[in-house]
Amino acid sequence: MQGGFLRRLTLDGKPLDQGQQAPNVTMLTVDPRYFDTIGAPLVRGRSLTDEDGMTGRESAVINQRFAQLHFPNEDPIGRRIVLSIDLQGGAAPGNGIPLSLAATIVGIAPNVRQRDFQEPDPDPIAYLPFRTDPRAFMTLIVRSQGDPAAMAPILREEVRAIDADLPLFGIQTLDQSLEQARWPFRIFGSMFAIFAFIALALSAVGLYAVTAYAVTQRTQEVGVRMALGAQSNQVTWLFLRQSFVQLAVGLTIGVAGAYGVGRLFQSSQLLVQTTAGDPVTIGGIALLLAVVAVGACVWPARRATQLDPLIALRRD
Repeated sequence: MQGGFLRRLTLDGKPLDQGQQAPNVTMLTVDPRYFDTIGAPLVRGRSLTDEDGMTGRESAVINQRFAQLHFPNEDPIGRRIVLSIDLQGGAAPGNGIPLSLAATIVGIAPNVRQRDFQEPDPDPIAYLPFRTDPRAFMTLIVRSQGDPAAMAPILREEVRAIDADLPLFGIQTLDQSLEQARWPFRIFGSMFAIFAFIALALSAVGLYAVTAYAVTQRTQEVGVRMALGAQSNQVTWLFLRQSFVQLAVGLTIGVAGAYGVGRLFQSSQLLVQTTAGDPVTIGGIALLLAVVAVGACVWPARRATQLDPLIALRRD
């Protein structure tokens, strides 16, 4: 969840059609021990080595999402890929950054999300040796068996021994880094969840109160029907049918409104790994309101049908 470099992907042996734009993929430059350090062993193939990245040893490891999107029915191991910088609308990058990098796929890694964590699916990633595209800025990841906080002074001493002028800053645990990246979504998610719960509770209570009151107001009608020989289940179904019609109208308007607001949240990137029309969420709320409406009809109607018809007729 720390991002990466966006590159345009070209597959060797699969030229693009005329007018077709090359897809974007995420590129990360890593050390050979990267996957062991983060605890993500490769699914297939081999990991990078210290020789990879040298002339004639241009290698890359891709994640499962990359293989699923661009090699759906074939083995990606041994295939050649080219990662290029998109120069459309911008100048060529400086600082010796290469415009394109070619590499041969040697392994497949599990999906570890780097960007687009609002989307349901992880991003396709190509991992290249760090010497392929060296940077003046790198992130160091260290695995410790003890207290991670105790590693900070050791890291500083090791880096100082390599280069006393090399700065080491922003030291934090992986949990802290992930928490910082998720903080805006956790705050907005909690806030909207509280508002949604309050709105749902008010809707359920209001629906129950209005429906139950409407059924109670028709107690005399229940007495007339019972006196004329109507069965209790027939009377109950009468009220349920009317309530279902009102509920269907209300849910149609409500679902349309929820979808519209969800689309607004989705365009603002406030929905994380879900969609505006999530069937589980909308279906669960609709089911809850339907259960509330049924309870609001059945309970008062059952009470009315158990009254003596003469008492029900005389009831104001």
